[in-house]
Amino acid sequence: MNTAFLRSFLHGVHPPESKHLTAAKAIRRLPFPDELVLPLSQHAGQPARAIVKPGDRVERGDKIADADGWVSSPVHASAAGTVVDIELQPHSSGSYKTAIRIAVEPHSAQIPRPRVIPDWHGLSGDELIEAVRQGGVVGLGGAAFPTHVKLKPPEGRAIERLVLNGCECEPYLTTDHRTMVEYPERVHLGLRIMMRCLGAKRALIGVENNKPDAIEALRRTKPDDLEVEILGLTVKYPQGAEKMLIKALIDREVPEGGLPLDVGVVVQNVASVATIAEVFETGLPLIERIVTVTGPGIRRPENLIVPVGTRIRHLIDACGGLTDDAAEVVLGGPMMGTALGDLDAPVMKGTTGVVVLTEADVRGRVTHPCIRCGRCLEACPVFLNPQLLGSLAGKGRLDAMGDNHLGLCMVCGCCSYVCPSNIPLSQMFGAAKTDLRRKAQRETLRGDAAGANA
Repeated sequence: MNTAFLRSFLHGVHPPESKHLTAAKAIRRLPFPDELVLPLSQHAGQPARAIVKPGDRVERGDKIADADGWVSSPVHASAAGTVVDIELQPHSSGSYKTAIRIAVEPHSAQIPRPRVIPDWHGLSGDELIEAVRQGGVVGLGGAAFPTHVKLKPPEGRAIERLVLNGCECEPYLTTDHRTMVEYPERVHLGLRIMMRCLGAKRALIGVENNKPDAIEALRRTKPDDLEVEILGLTVKYPQGAEKMLIKALIDREVPEGGLPLDVGVVVQNVASVATIAEVFETGLPLIERIVTVTGPGIRRPENLIVPVGTRIRHLIDACGGLTDDAAEVVLGGPMMGTALGDLDAPVMKGTTGVVVLTEADVRGRVTHPCIRCGRCLEACPVFLNPQLLGSLAGKGRLDAMGDNHLGLCMVCGCCSYVCPSNIPLSQMFGAAKTDLRRKAQRETLRGDAAGANA
């Protein structure tokens, strides 16, 4: 493919891809662990509400927690077993959150109980959306936003195009890559169902050009009656971010504070779309996902199908364990992922990868004063001034950061990556965004209290 004519966006960075460790490795199914830990909070929005109690026996695929609102998602048992407890457990966020512990039945064949498989051909758009909602499908690219919400845009907001994100621009990760190579038919079926829900007539699938086998697989299996185009994109980070992908594929800019639907687009991750197809092929909800376990600190990198709720420690052991110089375990990719503080934290619906870095990868670097070189401005994909925002963050001027469009920051890490002074700009901005949200919540609560006392 001629890279001179590949679509892309302005700015961004080119970190080492490091995908060679697992890009050619077929997906392998991980055996069931002895115990599962299923957090009630493993999606964007309101945590789910438990509907089981200790001592209850559950089958694989049974609902164990119901969605608590529209922007929420149910949780299902990913193996047959007995509910041990509902208690605080280690969470990938670094805190402890309420989770349902299930002791997996050791001699079970793990065959789900018979269930009605919905025939999508005869269902209305609303019925399809409800089936996706009941299946607990969320975005599998990391954000874990409930998919049914995306499928039902507000009244009067027409969706012209559905865009599938097959970029997987984070270094090391190959989850989406292997999904496209091994399950391209599912990607197309899920795409067809989503298009029907949204009333979209056209679809685009953007795949970075370092995945030629994925592009070939999608093109080879594309149904003749489906209005979809598979496009190769420049290999650049963060090509897979929604706003960057829309700009690269259809040259439209999502307005500040807006959403893709403001430009007539819905963006969905290819793995999420394949999961939608699986719901209508098997009747099973989202109870397992593909996870890339990789990095220089793991002995045998793999792409694994993993039951949701499996502890990270179990994945590492299944891949031969840690190397002697392993120093840090990161959930997700190294650019936007989070360092894991407890290996007993479980795989959740949004867990894309487990990247193990060595001491040489994470050795401490001395931070120096900003030299105003401007590299962070040239790297920022949303055209912010990270140098100015970093200076304001250092002085604790949160309101001024907000006035300088901190809300647009994706915390993608591009500015930190290129900074010759090793200033942790992205981390500073993430903390500032959290502080601003908490400040707004406090002000809202004070306003509500004042109104109640008036």
